[in-house]
Amino acid sequence: MINTVYRLAATRRFEIAFENIELFGENVLVRPTHLSICNADMRYYLGVRDAKVMAQKLPMALIHEGVGQVVFDPTGNFRQGDRVVMVPNMPCEECKYIAENYLRSSKFCGSTMDGFLQEFISISPKRLVPLPAGINMNVAAFTEIVSVSVHAISRFERFSHRRRRRIGVWGDGNLGYITSLFIKKLYPETELYIFGTAQEKLADFTFADAVFLVHEIPQGLWVDHAFECVGGNGSPVAIEQIIDTVLPEATVSILGVSEYPVPVNTRMILEKGLRFFGSSRSGVKDFEKTVEMYEKHPEIIDYLGNIIGSVNTVRNIEDVKAAFEKDARKSFGKTIMKWEI
Repeated sequence: MINTVYRLAATRRFEIAFENIELFGENVLVRPTHLSICNADMRYYLGVRDAKVMAQKLPMALIHEGVGQVVFDPTGNFRQGDRVVMVPNMPCEECKYIAENYLRSSKFCGSTMDGFLQEFISISPKRLVPLPAGINMNVAAFTEIVSVSVHAISRFERFSHRRRRRIGVWGDGNLGYITSLFIKKLYPETELYIFGTAQEKLADFTFADAVFLVHEIPQGLWVDHAFECVGGNGSPVAIEQIIDTVLPEATVSILGVSEYPVPVNTRMILEKGLRFFGSSRSGVKDFEKTVEMYEKHPEIIDYLGNIIGSVNTVRNIEDVKAAFEKDARKSFGKTIMKWEI
């Protein structure tokens, strides 16, 4: 079967390629229905990654956040029409010590292999998680980034001490919003404080106990633990504030991605006995836990719907570029592509 693949060939330029898909192998054929653009996709699209990296990766189909419907499953695990979320992490081995998303040998859609910008996706049934009936598919489209937050919170549960009177989240963007929402659902008795740079964004954190502009943090304010969801040029300031604000022996989760090395105050890390850990991507178990949370707390879907910036019907390659250009101009929110190619 011939499949159409939409690959980024150069900065802001897509091209069409055709590839053959084996129908009667061990993979499921899925038709994407809703795809979500991530900041990582935009770094490729806008050409802000290192030139050497761009030369090595392109041409490549972008997108690692997406859902779809099963078209054909020769393995018998799914029925035609089943709605599924696609897990973009593709492990090549198993290790009892290292999770699949940290194995250096693992492939990742839209980074080390073609992503979901395709007419059809040929994917292992082990990389598919069924979605609840009637779920808002525009929200389900960005389940991957939600699963990253769930993964980080699961690791926090393992690493941190049990005193969790206050947890602080630095970052008022999509990742900060999602992480904060799930922290509040998982630790409802904990006071949740949000630290950001834009009052209009902080106003959306209606479930938080308090919000603060980073240049107006009250003197003497403290938290037991913290999550850094800033990344980029804001990472140094955010991490410095976190070190100043957390109590001794706090655990700090780093989620923000920065293209450049970030200096940290090691003296205070040592004096306070702080524990820092990083989290990146997620695995099947994180996706399954995320979908379980959707079902257990259906109000989560409504909250997540608040961060959808736009929904764009895509029927051709020009529509793909238009959606990416719209995402490049946004200040906040997720850009969804309703995939009708």
